[in-house]
Parts: sequence; C-alpha cells; structure tokens
Amino acid sequence: MTGANTLFPLVVETAQVRRRGKTLIGPVDLRLDGQGTTIVIGPNGSGKTSLLKMLHGILRLGQGRISWGCPMAEAQRRQAFVFQTPVMMRRSVVENIAYPLRLNRVSRKVALAEAGIWAERIGLGGDALQRPAVLLSGGERQKLALARALIRKPQLLFLDEPCASLDGRATREIEEILTEAAASGTRLIMSTHNMGQAQRLADEVLFVLHGQIAEFSAAEAFFARPHTEQGRAFLRGDIVE
Repeated sequence: MTGANTLFPLVVETAQVRRRGKTLIGPVDLRLDGQGTTIVIGPNGSGKTSLLKMLHGILRLGQGRISWGCPMAEAQRRQAFVFQTPVMMRRSVVENIAYPLRLNRVSRKVALAEAGIWAERIGLGGDALQRPAVLLSGGERQKLALARALIRKPQLLFLDEPCASLDGRATREIEEILTEAAASGTRLIMSTHNMGQAQRLADEVLFVLHGQIAEFSAAEAFFARPHTEQGRAFLRGDIVE
C-alpha cells in the first residue's frame, strides 16, 4: 500500500474524554504501531466504543493529546470507521458502496465499477446491486458497511462490535472479509464481546475497564494468563464491576 508506514505510530498521551462532568474514557496512554489486528474487549459499559471514537477523532479530547506519524488531516483521510449499527443511505446497494469514492471526486462510471467489484466480493452482486440498501438484512448491511469502508483502501479501520446480533454464518462471512483486509495491509482496531472471535482475529488485546486500559498485551499472552484479576475474571465469564 502506498505510504503504508506514514500513519503510524499512533501515540496517545494522558488522553481523556468527558461529557456533562462524567469521564467517558481516560486518562489513556497508548502506543500502537502499524501492523496487526488489535481487539478491544471489556464488560458492557466499560468504554470500548468511547475509546474507538476517541482514537478516530469523533470524540473531542478534554485533555491530553493523540498524535500520528503524519499530519492529523492526512491521518483522518487514511482511516475509516464501521459502526455497530451502520447507516444505510436511501440509495441502491451499489450506490451506497460507491459513495465514498464519489465524495473523493472519482467519476461516477469508475466509482460504480469499483463498487460492483466490492459488491461481488461480499455476496451482494448481480440482481442485489440495485436493491434498496435499507431493505437489506442485518448481516447484509454490515457487509455493505465494510465494503463501503474498505473501497477507499484505508490504512486503518475501526470497527465497533461489527458482528453483534448476527448469526454464525453472517459472522463467519464478516470475519473472512476482515481477515482478507488485514492480509492486504489494513490495520484493524475492533471491539467485540465475542471471546471466540477475539481469539480468532486478535494479534493483540486491549482490555478496557472503567474507561481505562487495564491491560494491553499480545493476544496469546492475554488469553493464556491475563496480568490482572479483573482480566482473569472476565475470561472466566464472571461479572466484572
């Protein structure tokens, strides 16, 4: 990928996000380099989504700083974010996928051709190309959202629980797309509540608790023996408060 090393490292220094007097996330100190898949786990309400949004720049910092290996404007152009419940525009499948390219002033003909290729890759080619995206199933919407994010060839893709509420088949299809994206050079930072999925995909694990990073380690080491009692309890399936 052209300029693949310019986005990283991502360095976070005492970063904190507050809203209405409540701390959502932080303070966080973190360094991520440019390879692999980072899986973010933790109890419900622990701050996983807030952490992803903070790193992506959706949430404004109350204190601290986040820096990239390139200017912030360039870093933002090289990223994409897939939400747990993706928004479908009132357009066809192929037009939804092509939309990011059209925003970047790619010609309609070229954008639709590229979108058609992506639609085939995610199983929404052929007659499905002209279907209204708002009529898709949950799994189909999530696959479309992934294609819409990946068509720009981002160096970094954030994903917030992309397989929540999906059945096994849809989850497997999503994971295949993510595995291919990672193999092609896209850096993934993804939250999940599915420990089996975390073990399948993770190169490293961020365990979030009370809005802070309780553990950050290689996936193999974390799943073998977390450093903290809270991490061990979480893997056992215990309630962690």
